[in-house]
Amino acid sequence: MYGGDEVSAVVIDLGSHTCKAGYAGEDAPKAVFPSVVGSIDQMEVDDPDNPDKNPDTKSKGKRKFYVGSQDLGFRRDDMEVLSPIKDGIVVDWDMAESIWDYALRKCLLIDPKEHPMLLAEPCSNTQQQREKAAEIMFEKYQVPALFLAKNAVLTSFASGRATSLVVDSGGGSTTVAPVHDGYVLQKAVATSPIGGEFLTDCLLKSLEHKGISIKPRYAFKRKEIRPGEFQTVDLDFPNTTESYKLYSQRVIVSDIKECVCRAPDTPYDESSYSNIPMTPYELPDGQTIEIGADRFKIPDILFNPPLAQSIPGMESYAETTSYVRGLPQMVIESINKCDVDIRRELYSSILLAGGTGIDATIERTSGERFT
Repeated sequence: MYGGDEVSAVVIDLGSHTCKAGYAGEDAPKAVFPSVVGSIDQMEVDDPDNPDKNPDTKSKGKRKFYVGSQDLGFRRDDMEVLSPIKDGIVVDWDMAESIWDYALRKCLLIDPKEHPMLLAEPCSNTQQQREKAAEIMFEKYQVPALFLAKNAVLTSFASGRATSLVVDSGGGSTTVAPVHDGYVLQKAVATSPIGGEFLTDCLLKSLEHKGISIKPRYAFKRKEIRPGEFQTVDLDFPNTTESYKLYSQRVIVSDIKECVCRAPDTPYDESSYSNIPMTPYELPDGQTIEIGADRFKIPDILFNPPLAQSIPGMESYAETTSYVRGLPQMVIESINKCDVDIRRELYSSILLAGGTGIDATIERTSGERFT
């Protein structure tokens, strides 16, 4: 019924850091935007003279939501930046609906009634979560057909494999899931709370400890005093929330991480990496900073979580990282929990998915590191 060229299925992957939406069968999603939402209490909003509301703005009860990079990039008084997802599970369905609305109506410009829907879900999703998602899709959006598929299975099928070990390192967490004949072996799934956002926080704390101030883009403006020469003028917005300030800083630090950080070829050692060349990076305010050993130290936390305890300001995560396993240990434990007959195939089909923003290679999670 829906296999023709005229009506194609819509795929939505609501991740902990990014939401991806597009059409089935295409190589890349049509829309990629942050899966966080700007929220303002309606009691604090006073704009009765503005009947022409922004289409990206969704009102739910007493809250007004702002979705998408463009709306989040504009600072508003008393706007909190919140995530509808915690530990991979949707905890605020009003926010999730506002994200789906933005993806379907603003980005894809479609009527959901005319397209079958495929929702990607994490391996840890519960039956109640699936029922709630199905209820919203059928009752609010009135989709003609719905299918929920696990991220690990979609990753495995996308590479042409029915059996594989999917290492999904995303923004909020890292998951290692074995897939056999198109089904996730739930008992062997391994998870870690360390993801791209955790590494971003580590880099931010490390830079602040070194006296480097990360100014959000809204906190200054640059004036050209003469051709090619600019002067930075600080701006003060007292009603800016801490969550929005942190979000704006994370956007900058995440770009630093993606530009200069990479996973080291060998386990990080303080003495070995103390004299490596510095790499420059120009901040939005024109300040040029240089980053040395942190380029390799921060990414290696994926493989050696207790390393985060050596970063000033991350001491509060000492208990969390002390029992968290590194990526190689997670892979070994996951495969060892599987049937012995499929272990060889899993070792030979390790797929790396997700997006921590780190230039990492699969060699660090295979081969000699497992022996």
